[in-house]
Amino acid sequence: MNARAPQPVCDYTHSNYQQEFWGQGARAYEDLAERIALRKLLPRGGQLCLEVGAGAGRLTDELQAFGRVVLLDYSRTQLQQAQARLGRSARFIYVAADVYQLPFVARQFDCVTMVRVLHHMADAPAALAGVAALLRPAAPLLLEFASKLHVKAIARYALGMQAWSPFSLEPVEFAVLNFDFHPRAVRAWLAAAGMRVEQHKTISHLRAAFLKRTLPYRLLAAIDGWLQETGNLWQLTPSVMVRAVAAQSGAGAAPLAAAEHALFCCPLCRSAALGATAAGLNCAQCGRHWALQDGIYDFKTQPE
Repeated sequence: MNARAPQPVCDYTHSNYQQEFWGQGARAYEDLAERIALRKLLPRGGQLCLEVGAGAGRLTDELQAFGRVVLLDYSRTQLQQAQARLGRSARFIYVAADVYQLPFVARQFDCVTMVRVLHHMADAPAALAGVAALLRPAAPLLLEFASKLHVKAIARYALGMQAWSPFSLEPVEFAVLNFDFHPRAVRAWLAAAGMRVEQHKTISHLRAAFLKRTLPYRLLAAIDGWLQETGNLWQLTPSVMVRAVAAQSGAGAAPLAAAEHALFCCPLCRSAALGATAAGLNCAQCGRHWALQDGIYDFKTQPE
């Protein structure tokens, strides 16, 4: 069994996050700016993409170039919302699981995206290490994170309006399970996971209420898209997206799973010997049953 101590999880079950946070129009600029950065960093295509923290599928339509997309989220209700938006096409695989106990065979994915997820991770290095292990050789991880080293935080610190330093490497938890990270710390964690950052895109340069009230969001996003190109020089925005690949790609990828259930391994004992039934997957090694209900795999572990 996996003896790793459990980490706290930010659970969006029963939340109407998609509608309340994104659907009211107040964050149309941020949404489009993130899409612009994502489009610049995505590979041209591939057979299998994993969307970590997919939620209700806000960004899934940006992954049209991939043959199949796995939407992973801790919240089953968020995945139900994604399923209602995207349908039950064989192209989409819906998985409820803990990012610290990912239920996938290593080196299966041609790309992994992780947008607005890391800032909920109490153990960000562990989460990144687990995600990095899923990538095929030379496949990219597109990671967005909330940065503590942005202009507003620097100004507030200089004026004595906040106690924490934006220049220190440790994360700052500004609300329960909501963290800002230093870009240099994120790069160090990726390096420890065997990843090398190829590109930075800085996002939300114009995240100011008076600008969003005054100018059309498409214009703001277009300007932001131009400013994103400075990301390799400096990162001073509240949001940063990076493209990272394996620093060494010598280890071979696992054969691409022909059957859907062959993508998975038991998140407890890590065995890939899972037998498929109409009700889910049965682990031959530890005997655990993982349910498949209404088109959603449920790999969330509960204390026994």
